[in-house]
Amino acid sequence: MRVGLGYDSHRLVEGRRLILGGVELTFDKGLAGHSDADVLCHSIIDAIIGAAGLGDIGRMFPDTDATYKDACSLDMLRLVIDKVRQEGFVVTWLDCIVIMERPKLAPYIEQIKQSLSSTGIASNLINVKAKTNEGMGFIGRGEGVASLATCTLRRVRRLNTLFPAVR
Repeated sequence: MRVGLGYDSHRLVEGRRLILGGVELTFDKGLAGHSDADVLCHSIIDAIIGAAGLGDIGRMFPDTDATYKDACSLDMLRLVIDKVRQEGFVVTWLDCIVIMERPKLAPYIEQIKQSLSSTGIASNLINVKAKTNEGMGFIGRGEGVASLATCTLRRVRRLNTLFPAVR
């Protein structure tokens, strides 16, 4: 079993959509970023990549690569899940926190879980929590949103290059 921790934050700005976990929330601001800036997907991606020992989101999806300009982060998450499957791992649990003052996330949580499950992770293996920052810091002032995610991976097959006949 492997464990990974992911974190991401983005600034709230006018003229962008607010997308969390692949779901567009009704709000007058959105998150600034190279892709769609979905902090929840980004923290999950970082947690999964970390657990698999594959670096970090910036190395896998650099903001200098035009391919990912305005990219859907849910699609990026699908690519990561496929990559870790190729490495012989499956996601066994995701525990996520989104930290933001407004809008309230509670009405969207089940929809977000269903959206995240479209990547191939069963919804009963995904936990999403919403927190505020009690008015403190950049989050509390409504300037941005942050997310943390913890992921566990389980190896489903071992690639043994020294003794290929041994399984």
